[in-house]
Formats: sequence, structure tokens, C-alpha cells
Amino acid sequence: MDVDFKKWIRNIPDFPKPGVIFKDITPLLQNKKALHIAINRMVEPFIDQGIDYVCGIESRGFIFATAIAFRLNAGMIPLRKMGKLPWRTKTVEYDLEYGSDSLQIHEDALTPGSRVLMVDDLLATGGTMKAACELVESLGGEIVCCVFLVELSFLGGRKKLEKYPLLSLVQYEREEE
Repeated sequence: MDVDFKKWIRNIPDFPKPGVIFKDITPLLQNKKALHIAINRMVEPFIDQGIDYVCGIESRGFIFATAIAFRLNAGMIPLRKMGKLPWRTKTVEYDLEYGSDSLQIHEDALTPGSRVLMVDDLLATGGTMKAACELVESLGGEIVCCVFLVELSFLGGRKKLEKYPLLSLVQYEREEE
């Protein structure tokens, strides 16, 4: 069944700062049919691919990663902002389209050689996912694919991730879309 996910994603101008058009996925999350189809499309390529873990990036990545992990019978690893994880962590700092940030993972989140699916809601400049992949690889994880609901193609994030397979369900070629 085909669905136009873009009709369930609204633009919020000047959020989180002036000049940025935020892609709000809340309407898609609220629509049970659109959400169900999106999760299925994110899962289907990886059924029977031996995925050990699905990593979700704080915070909206958690929404998709948990559902995908459940469907793949895999574990879910949360990658969190600085100071949010209660155990010993590894940290990486990175730049994003409107500032900088850091991500952390528990030191014992996965075993070396684990097959890991990386999940976030949106690919913009690629800095967040690149940092997330670096964290997983620093623990010996093998990145199977980076999966996104939305890709802002005009920001070139795919280029930063060219060493990894990438799947995005919705692509925006221009900011105004």
C-alpha cells in the first residue's frame, strides 16, 4: 500500500531558531495507519538479516527504534545526550546544523561484532548520525544500515554517511517543501 508520508509531516517555520523550517512528524505519529506503514517500511529490509541491536538517537529516534527492535526481535540501545545515562559511558561531540552537541552510549551496550541498525527520525547535515555510528563502532559494533523517516537531501547529510548503507522513507529536495 502506498502512502504519501509528506502529507502527515508539517512545516514549523523559525523553529528552533529563526530561518529554520522544522519538519514536525507529530501528525504522522498520531495517524495509526501512517505510523504502522512507516514502521513496516523501516523494518522490512532487515527481517532475517541477523540484527542484534537497534540504536535509537535521543529523542525522536527512540520512537522508531523501539518499535523496529521489537519487530526484529533485537535489543534496543538508546544513544543519549550528555548526562542522561546512569552507567559508565563513552562520549562523542559533533556539530549540527544550528550548533553543537554530544552523544553518549553505555560502555557495555553491545558486544564486539554485534550487527547494529542505526535509527533516527530525521537526517539533516549528518553530524548526529555520524557521531552515533562512531560510538557504536568504538565498541566494536558493525553498522548494517542507517535508517531515517525523513531526509533533508538539500543539507547533504548523506555525504557524511557514505560509508554506510542508508534508508530514508521521505526525501525533501528543497527547504520550502
